[in-house]
Amino acid sequence: MNEYNQEVTFIKDKALARSALEEVIVGGARKMLKLALENEVDEFIAKHSALVDEDGKRIVSRNGYMPARDILTGVGPINITQPRIDDRKLQNNGMDRFTSSILPRYLRRIPSIDNLIPTLYLKGISTNDFGVALSAILGEGAQGLSAANIVRLKRCWEEDYVDWAKRDLSGKNYVYFWVDGVYFNVRLEDERSCILIIIAADSKGNKELLAVSDGYRESKIAWKELLLDLKRRGLSAPPKLAVGDGGLGFWSALTEVFPSTRRQRCWVHKTANILDKMPKSIQPKAKSAIHDMYLAATKEDALSAYDHFVNSFKDKYPKAVDCLVKDKEDLFTFYDFPAAHWVHIRTTNPIESTFATVKLRTYKTKGCGSRKATLSMVFKLAMEVSKTWRRLKGSEFIVHVLENRKFVDGELVEGVAA
Repeated sequence: MNEYNQEVTFIKDKALARSALEEVIVGGARKMLKLALENEVDEFIAKHSALVDEDGKRIVSRNGYMPARDILTGVGPINITQPRIDDRKLQNNGMDRFTSSILPRYLRRIPSIDNLIPTLYLKGISTNDFGVALSAILGEGAQGLSAANIVRLKRCWEEDYVDWAKRDLSGKNYVYFWVDGVYFNVRLEDERSCILIIIAADSKGNKELLAVSDGYRESKIAWKELLLDLKRRGLSAPPKLAVGDGGLGFWSALTEVFPSTRRQRCWVHKTANILDKMPKSIQPKAKSAIHDMYLAATKEDALSAYDHFVNSFKDKYPKAVDCLVKDKEDLFTFYDFPAAHWVHIRTTNPIESTFATVKLRTYKTKGCGSRKATLSMVFKLAMEVSKTWRRLKGSEFIVHVLENRKFVDGELVEGVAA
């Protein structure tokens, strides 16, 4: 057998193995889902087993199966036959009828599939190409997501976004803001536009998507408009700390709208900006020196590492040192907040990680979508990701921050206000 035939045989065997594996996965998922649905029905019937009608017959009982339907999942379509319950008489007794929490009525795809749609949209996939793209990812069963279905989904999400963007913020109290301007490679009508994002931490330490809007190159006017809109909708209490990169537009707007809010520059952005002004050969050493600054246990040690960096590199790499020096006052603010929060407030990681899969600081692709559609896709994606966000570490210290208690090197100073 020559090399060509061997290669063809290998490819065929690999394809067959993958197909067999997919069948095993789908078959296993089908069995597990069927068992879960059966158990859910059995538990509901057992719960109401004591209820009988005037003839002594149970008013809740099995009644065969519903018509089979395909559920689109990440491993392809799974054909499911759901058990049926006869519980019509429960309603006559003022009780709730059965509704499956595992497989709600009319569900045709699991929620994670919906997450693919905004991601693909922001990556530049047109509405008419969604069927092909999803089929390539999920298998041929994804072809049920037609262009018309995608358009309907987008319209619903646009309505959700509009309602969310107008919600009342009265009584809200946030301790931290993380802010950034996110540039996508698609959709906005002006290539100099971006999406302005604010993620906030509330008084209990829960992260919350606070604002999604479009702006002109992260300008002061765009950020000021967004911050003023938050105040107009009831956000009267300013955050104690805002974390962001070097976008001057936001910081200028913050000074005017929430002047009492303190500033923390993102160390990840600052590190990248500094290293970009140094040759690659020296970057590992410089990066380690930067880590010594913001990972120091005390502000005194951090400033000592800062002075060492400046003295070591100012002669050979003045632009890199100037990049560090100009933001000195806003780089070490986190030392005046609880040490347990440092891992959260030294960087804009909540925003970076949320949009890591779709964030590209490049020009838009051909064929712009509407402004509202792009905003609604970003909103939808962020809201889905927010379901996995965890509460801040050391959330018990937030009350002290809100009370303006003083922290030195991350430690609470008893009886002293900031």
